[in-house]
Amino acid sequence: MISEYERRLSALRPRLLAFARLQLRCHDEAEDVVQDALLIAATKSEDFDGRSQYETWVFGILKYKILDLFRAEKRRSRWLVETDGSWQDELDKQFRENERWQDDHRPQDWGDPEAVLASSHFWRVFDACMIHLPDVPARIFSLRELMEVDIEEICSLLNITENNCSVILYRARMKLRQCLEKGWVAEGDK
Repeated sequence: MISEYERRLSALRPRLLAFARLQLRCHDEAEDVVQDALLIAATKSEDFDGRSQYETWVFGILKYKILDLFRAEKRRSRWLVETDGSWQDELDKQFRENERWQDDHRPQDWGDPEAVLASSHFWRVFDACMIHLPDVPARIFSLRELMEVDIEEICSLLNITENNCSVILYRARMKLRQCLEKGWVAEGDK
């Protein structure tokens, strides 16, 4: 007989796996870190003190397992920050010489932010947009915005300057905004 605890972990697994795939961009590595996180959650369940929701606690474990993997990749020098400017040039064309928006590239009104975040369709489009970001910008965005890692630690992991990290993060946000407006805001107008 499956316990309620095992049922909760089993139900949470697909969400953990989707999150890990977005961060790692490798199915096998995602499977491994999710399995590790679930094992820790199962063996350390007595450490859950109820200060947050159970799912949040398990996602926290996963976050640290992913960060451990990133640190190991750094030690093995697997991370190289490539400077393919093609996607950056596309973003730069959205601005005038005075760094103001081109009229046809201004951000659209997305409506009520609370309603946006509650929309499951929004998150499906967001996931699709994240998958289409180049690897390094996607990782930097995920580390900073989804996993709330400090810029200093991201720079340490990637061995880049804070300025470079900030530029990559800014451009990743811009690319995500552009993708979301095409795939979510525009579709919401139909």
